[in-house]
Amino acid sequence: MAVSTNRAATFLDKGGTGKTTSAAHLGVALAETGEDVLLIDLAGKQGDLAKHFGVWSDVQTEIDADDDWPNISTVFAEEWDQIASKLGDAAVDSLIVETDEGVDLIPAHPGLDSLDADLGNIDDARERYSRLERFLDEYIDGRYDTVLIDLPGLTNNVTYNGLWATRNVVAPVEMGPFESEQATALERDLEKIDDQFGVDVDLAMILPNKVDTRTKLATEYLEGFGEEYEGAIAPEHVPASQDIRNAADEGRTVFALEEPSTTAERAREAFLESAAKLQQRLGESR
Repeated sequence: MAVSTNRAATFLDKGGTGKTTSAAHLGVALAETGEDVLLIDLAGKQGDLAKHFGVWSDVQTEIDADDDWPNISTVFAEEWDQIASKLGDAAVDSLIVETDEGVDLIPAHPGLDSLDADLGNIDDARERYSRLERFLDEYIDGRYDTVLIDLPGLTNNVTYNGLWATRNVVAPVEMGPFESEQATALERDLEKIDDQFGVDVDLAMILPNKVDTRTKLATEYLEGFGEEYEGAIAPEHVPASQDIRNAADEGRTVFALEEPSTTAERAREAFLESAAKLQQRLGESR
């Protein structure tokens, strides 16, 4: 897949691991280095990425007013090329929302609710799983330096589209036995995609998240992840920080905090270092 835009998706087949938070913060960290970054929210109609940047109320207003066409679910439709041809650049421009933190966003939409079933009605598997890749190839590639996609916390047709389109996964994991099992299961799933379709999806980064190194168990799991995923582990873990949650509730990332706590400062540095390493790994995989 020859593309000029780096691509990755945040994914683990489990909810609550920090996929959306990681996508938001890695995106802003890349933007801090001068990258043009686009985030795409496929994680569900609740619009968590838009909420993370304080733009969900505006998006919701457009949805309620039926002034939200086309939207992210539209790009998966068979008619998308016709829509884009008719509207020109405005078709893609209308999807994108600017944020105050240097990244652009294509927000979630209620149409995502039925998208998994709609894709499931496509008989040909390659056609079913490549709709998003085609959209990125033809309409996004070259407009941005990096595209990060936030995927659902379960494996479905939308998830496969995201993995197929990006070929790179960032897996945020907490420090526990279940997350370790899920990371192993993720590797198996990626191998199955390669075996069945010849599509090589790399585990670009394991990002230890919400880590409290004051506990012995978390430290042990952190060391274990480092040994198990030596080639994919992030250079720094993201510490547990109430500031991350507080900032999200306020519609911003920790990068926008004027008086960050010590743990928030450490989280900033972790995301900056991890973003730089991710940028390197994505560049090597292109």
